[in-house]
Amino acid sequence: MPREIVDLLWRDHPDAPPSGRRGPKARVSASEVVDAAIALADADADGLAAVSVRTLAAELGLSAMSVYTHVNSRDDLLVLMADTAHARMALPSYGRAGWRTRVRRVAEANHVLLARHPWLLDVTDQRTALGPGTIAKYDHELAAFAPLGLDDVTCDAALTFVLDLVRSAARATRPDPRAGELAAHWPEWSARLSAYLGDDFALAQRVGAAAGAAMGDVADPAAAWSFALERALDGLAALRPGS
Repeated sequence: MPREIVDLLWRDHPDAPPSGRRGPKARVSASEVVDAAIALADADADGLAAVSVRTLAAELGLSAMSVYTHVNSRDDLLVLMADTAHARMALPSYGRAGWRTRVRRVAEANHVLLARHPWLLDVTDQRTALGPGTIAKYDHELAAFAPLGLDDVTCDAALTFVLDLVRSAARATRPDPRAGELAAHWPEWSARLSAYLGDDFALAQRVGAAAGAAMGDVADPAAAWSFALERALDGLAALRPGS
């Protein structure tokens, strides 16, 4: 009988129910299956598209049915992968830092996490919230907002706001398969575009030219991330009681 996802996530907890499998001991553990799946997703440019029960079974030298005895389904596997990545994330220290430094560290740590495991952006299954790694991460990150003195609901919303910002920034840094073509042709295309525009859209032309000169490119994800994070922190400051 398939194990409930909450039991799979908490499989190493002392109170977790037994797997119910009978017969000889399995050649690999559920954790080893999850580790192999994470390695596949990390190593392939296609991320989660490279992870299937069939490819995972081949990687582990198992049959597909043997993999299913550990993870129930591919959807469950993705949940287990995400929770494991969260559990292994390097959580930032806070020490005596003020809330602004704490929240910045949370944002930057998550930015690093998504750069290391970009496939996490494609795991949208809310069941990850049931996992020990995800809960420990959530608990630690909520503590970053403690000095702000927010009520519980606002504290949760503030953390969600910051993490959504990080995810948006991480998506912007995903490799563009046409980036080389764009860089090679941009000067020519830009010149031809100017001929079409003439004196139209003067504001767009002026601001676009200034931004392009400042960034040295069509876009600068790092500069955009830094700007957005600082503005987000400015906005959170307004939530402090008495602000």
